[in-house]
Amino acid sequence: MKEQLSFNDFIISDDIKKAVKNLGFEEPTPIQSLTIPEILKGKDIIGQAQTGTGKTVSYGIPLLEKIFISDRSPQAIVICPTRELSIQVAEELVKLSSFMKKISILPIYGGQSIGRQIRVLNKGVHIVIGTPGRLIDHIKRKTLDLSGIETVVLDEADEMLNMGFRDDIESILVNTPKKKQILLFSATIPNDIKKLANKYQNNPEHLRIAQNLITVPEIEQIYFEVRGNKKLDLLSRLIDTYDVNTGLVFSNTKRNVDRLAKDLKIRGYSVGGIHGDLSQKQRDIVMNKFRKGKIDILIATDVAARGIDVSNVEAVFNYDVPNDNEYYVHRIGRTGRAGKSGYAFTFVSGKEIYKLRDIQRYTKTSIKQGKIPSVDEIINMKSTLVLDKVKDIIDGENLDKNIKMIESLIEDNYTSVDIAAALLKIINDK
Repeated sequence: MKEQLSFNDFIISDDIKKAVKNLGFEEPTPIQSLTIPEILKGKDIIGQAQTGTGKTVSYGIPLLEKIFISDRSPQAIVICPTRELSIQVAEELVKLSSFMKKISILPIYGGQSIGRQIRVLNKGVHIVIGTPGRLIDHIKRKTLDLSGIETVVLDEADEMLNMGFRDDIESILVNTPKKKQILLFSATIPNDIKKLANKYQNNPEHLRIAQNLITVPEIEQIYFEVRGNKKLDLLSRLIDTYDVNTGLVFSNTKRNVDRLAKDLKIRGYSVGGIHGDLSQKQRDIVMNKFRKGKIDILIATDVAARGIDVSNVEAVFNYDVPNDNEYYVHRIGRTGRAGKSGYAFTFVSGKEIYKLRDIQRYTKTSIKQGKIPSVDEIINMKSTLVLDKVKDIIDGENLDKNIKMIESLIEDNYTSVDIAAALLKIINDK
């Protein structure tokens, strides 16, 4: 089995490595491991992977690595089908270049003042990200000079062709130098994509990530729209409501794992955290406690959670929406095992709703929206869950010893209803 690459294995600057570490990425996703080394070599590629698998980082790191800061003219252009994706790509590249001084990245799209875009372009921009229509508008106005372009990225190429942008794409490409690197990323590779690749790319390498779809029918999947600073309260409420004795909480960064473990401990929960900065021995200690039930809630990053095999996980909490759709499948698959039912709760903040939609398309499942429960609703939901368990026990277990104990209370003039209500109150007050 091939050893997993780390970001340190790539021949990239310390500034980019520092930004990657600051973002909390522990290791490259499969598409990043495949494509980044080849792009850094200067090859044309066709990167085939589903939306949400980390494609932006796949080409973003090599783009930034190649930029010559002293040259204030456009050196790379990323063509996207929508304004939303253009903005998302720009935001990602800005984060990846956070330790690079004087680099300029500009998204240009319809609906934004073209005058503002022209002013920024006149000052000098290294990387331009935009929709086909607005890019052509700037080319015709001669406010965007593509004569110095070294790399062109076609992001979500199949989507652009489906939207009828083929002629626009070709118009943009003919305005770039003949000698350049073309990176084409697409979820599917229909004939139109192949024709485009054959016409403009130079012996492209087709790098593909297969979609491994896993369905887990016993898992109830629910998402909550919640502000970042309210996630902790929501997590606490859900743990209490569903009386979770064995739960997994996933966070995207090591820093958040540590912070969340500390915050939950303060609130009185039995928790442990694991991530890539811990030694294998430290991780094993925490994992053994979790398996033996000495820890109720385990908080982990995706990388650290590999190999976790605990059969009785009652609920998985996506405290952060995963960066890779495949991670979502792996996360929720850790509950609902051995024929048991399970819950998968996902916390969505702001623009993460777009990531969640990608996940739903990728998994071909519907994730229903949940309402954040009030204190009264928590009590009612918890009571309902307890009563459901009571029915299961009555129907499936021998209760002779328990019945004798209840009968002794009835002899003391307590009714069975009073006893049941008192026991339910004890459970709800726990």
